Amino acid sequence: MPPDISALAREHLDRVRAFYDAAATAPLPGAGAYRALLAHYYNLLIPPDASVLEIGCGSGDLLGRLRARRKVGVDLSPRQIEAARARFPQDEFHVQAGELLDLAAPGGKRETFDVIIVSDTLNLAADVQRLLERLHPVSHPDTRLLVNFQNTLWRPLLSLARGFGLKAPQPQNSWLASSDVMNLLQLAGWSAIHRHGRILLPGALLGLGTLVNRWLAPLLQWFCLTVFIVARRARTPAPQPLTVSVVIPARNEAGNIEAAVARTAELGAGTELIFVEGHSKDHTWAEIQRVAAAHPGRRIKILQQTGKGKGDAVRAGFAVATGDVLMILDADLTMPPEELPKFYDVIASGRAEFANGVRLVYPMDEKAMQFLNLCANKAFGLIFTWLLGQPVKDTLCGTKVLTRAHYERIAANRAYFGDFDPFGDFDLLFGAAKLNLKIADVPIRYRERTYGTTNIQRWRHGWLLLRMVLFAARKLKFV
Repeated sequence: MPPDISALAREHLDRVRAFYDAAATAPLPGAGAYRALLAHYYNLLIPPDASVLEIGCGSGDLLGRLRARRKVGVDLSPRQIEAARARFPQDEFHVQAGELLDLAAPGGKRETFDVIIVSDTLNLAADVQRLLERLHPVSHPDTRLLVNFQNTLWRPLLSLARGFGLKAPQPQNSWLASSDVMNLLQLAGWSAIHRHGRILLPGALLGLGTLVNRWLAPLLQWFCLTVFIVARRARTPAPQPLTVSVVIPARNEAGNIEAAVARTAELGAGTELIFVEGHSKDHTWAEIQRVAAAHPGRRIKILQQTGKGKGDAVRAGFAVATGDVLMILDADLTMPPEELPKFYDVIASGRAEFANGVRLVYPMDEKAMQFLNLCANKAFGLIFTWLLGQPVKDTLCGTKVLTRAHYERIAANRAYFGDFDPFGDFDLLFGAAKLNLKIADVPIRYRERTYGTTNIQRWRHGWLLLRMVLFAARKLKFV
């Protein structure tokens, strides 16, 4: 059983319970439209096969609209829960306050959930930190906590709407700012992944609401009615060393193969190197075969891709990888293999779930990157930071690292974006963002190529990258 709460907190909960026991269980028409909008955005964040727990579910109006494999709701009002059970008999509901959450089965085993929702409930809580702390026992390392609350800028308008009977009355409640919620999440052991505003018009208004909420709200997030925050456990380090697979796409890189093996350290519980040769015009494939035979002490796999492009080569390498952690290392070695332990540490320590290499922090070799390429990379970094809701300074550094389990989830969800990325970088970044993975930038020292020439075609590939950004914006922001 959870420890008891203070007398003041219990008094507040009793007042809230009495209010909602006496309140109507059917939402006002306007409230129904607002809940439908919330459900639309939550369904973009929740995988269909997820198990979902909602804290403060009321009569189940939001939970009932969600697409999920399993749905459980808790609320402190017995009357609201009775209405929820009648409306949504296929779902499961419990009478509990979030501050006293205890879903232990009779045998003492607790169920954990993939997603926990706290929607428009934090301002009614007696102790927000305590409520957020009580969510840990029902979470696992990959659980995502989804919170939404109303923007304090809207307080005068909402009070006016309540006065005209357009908004349901509420008991005494707080008005938490985004900074308050971010701080309380941190105090309770949760780490925010991203924050974004949604909904400028909380109703349809003859189609105008849909237009404004889809196309204007992403550009005016600070003025939106509702603030969404996605969070995860603050840190979940691996219980034991992890095995590593380093995928090395190689096209016309014969002079770098030997160095790639010699300079890549053994990481974690062991490292396998996977060379994927891609239709080279030099003797890269022969050199890969020679180097693999010359290093019997290293775990080396070799294959030739049947498709085209780095993205196809990466996917082919990941398909045969056996490591717990998957890494990409460009065969040009402009990202020094000696930097790979940094990426392993980020994943193994639980500081993030996706490690993204960044070339734009430390000074680089004079000829490592042309000026126009540098400008384009900085511009794409700014666009992606807005697009993904997380700091991403360099989108096109070839080194990206994540666990095999998370990659498999990205691959399973690839249909949402389609097979649109010949480079592989955007496919992984967009997929990670769609799954709400925590992304960490890892600065590296970018070096000048010592063998061969780049496979990048500045103008053609730059235009292609811009088209992919616009496509992803439609899938991630303007929805």
